[in-house]
Amino acid sequence: MIKSDAVIRYLNQTKDLYGDQLFLSLTNESTHVDSLDESLDQYFGRINQCQKCQLGQTRTNFVFGVGDPNADLVLVGEAPGKQEDLQGEPFIGRAGKLLDKILSAIELSRSQGVYICNVLKCRPPNNRDPLPSEVEQCEPYLIHQINLIKPRLIVALGRVAAKTLLKQDLPLKDMRSIKHDYYGTPLVATYHPAALLRNQNLKPAAWEDFKWIRRLIRESK
Repeated sequence: MIKSDAVIRYLNQTKDLYGDQLFLSLTNESTHVDSLDESLDQYFGRINQCQKCQLGQTRTNFVFGVGDPNADLVLVGEAPGKQEDLQGEPFIGRAGKLLDKILSAIELSRSQGVYICNVLKCRPPNNRDPLPSEVEQCEPYLIHQINLIKPRLIVALGRVAAKTLLKQDLPLKDMRSIKHDYYGTPLVATYHPAALLRNQNLKPAAWEDFKWIRRLIRESK
């Protein structure tokens, strides 16, 4: 049975995104409303043919997300890159391998305790930043993923992901080391793994962030 507070939270999120109107999506002549008791796999099956913005016409794969469906920690990047678009999985390649090492250091992995996804599910051309119109169409997918997973903590990886989720156009340093709120779930921001590969000097600060992330998860249990 769905708890009433979960329903209220979902309706408040919908109101924040769309105003007072309730939107239904029509698929194969059936009416669907985001369900709070469906699985992530079922949700992926409903939305993976999305054409709500122009990115649906240029993508190779709809990059939904990967990891533990009951994760305590959800990591959110800005959008898929070239390899992610080709393989349909977020955070692969050198940046993904570094992220895996960081997670292992705090006794987590992308298959146990962690779910990894992006704000956008499709790659923007030339890896440009997401457009506001694209975020408007795609962010509700992320919100519903989070509602289904029910994590204890969200981590925004990189300035673009952080400013998009927090609706604050600030330097990353001004968003780090603060526990924010994202529709009722605590959120913190840290460096994107790709930034750590470009600038080794950022690694000590990122490690402090992830040690704090580990403490926040443990303290929430």
